[in-house]
Amino acid sequence: MLSDADVPAVWQGLGLPGLADVHVHFLPERMLAKVWAYFDQAETHYGRAWPIRYRMPEPDRIAALQRLGVHRFPTLCYPHKAGMAAWLNQWCADFAAEHPEAIQSGTFFAEPSAADDVLWALDQGAAIFKVHVQVGGFDPSDPVLDEAWGLLAEAGVPVITHCGSGPIPGAHTGPGPIGLVLQRHPRLRLVIAHAGAPEYGQHLELALAYPNVMLDTTMVGTAYLGQFAPIPADVRARYADAGDRIVLGSDFPNIPYAYAEQIQSLIDWGFGDDWLKSVLWHNGARLLGL
Repeated sequence: MLSDADVPAVWQGLGLPGLADVHVHFLPERMLAKVWAYFDQAETHYGRAWPIRYRMPEPDRIAALQRLGVHRFPTLCYPHKAGMAAWLNQWCADFAAEHPEAIQSGTFFAEPSAADDVLWALDQGAAIFKVHVQVGGFDPSDPVLDEAWGLLAEAGVPVITHCGSGPIPGAHTGPGPIGLVLQRHPRLRLVIAHAGAPEYGQHLELALAYPNVMLDTTMVGTAYLGQFAPIPADVRARYADAGDRIVLGSDFPNIPYAYAEQIQSLIDWGFGDDWLKSVLWHNGARLLGL
């Protein structure tokens, strides 16, 4: 098993300049503390412990990513209720201005201000958005969001979207609601977080049906996720021919294992160096503009 100290040798051995991780979180400190407190009660919420591996001060988290080879990263803030998106977008803009390593993120919620929130974030330079259907508890196909999705599709800005039903189902999770969004906005650059776990097969079909839809690897193939959302062998085999639709994601820092385990899981699939190069760097670099 790789250790974090071994990770740079992996991408160096492939001739890559680093790792392009599209699924990294940096949040306002009070919000991050609440997220970590929620995971501290994971046995109650999910029926299994979820110890945060990279629970450390912000500068140490940035340094840890840089040691791994993740030199640029998004912040991916997301609201859990109405009225939060505007100030989260402001925080992301301020964070990116203060940290040249950060890629400015944007977000929105299912509320009348959604399109305005998207426009403001785009005008300020947001290069990637985060939408968390499970945490937000809203229907991504709600008509109130049509203009927001349309703006993002027109801008060609990627949207990392947690729409799968893992780790626990939400009222509007699964491939159905997000599939309706794609029917209305087929050019949307959607990145399905966690490869849509546990509905891996259905979300892969969406990625193959729409030209700008991708799956991120966040937690996928790790022993932890395998406890409650293992990948069916037939779906995993299909990933071998879908290397242009799969992009590296990690969920750093909110993971209950070493970052290296995500890299090890992808290597263990045995899809070859060209596949790894695409997933670890080239696909994400195009999405993030690296």
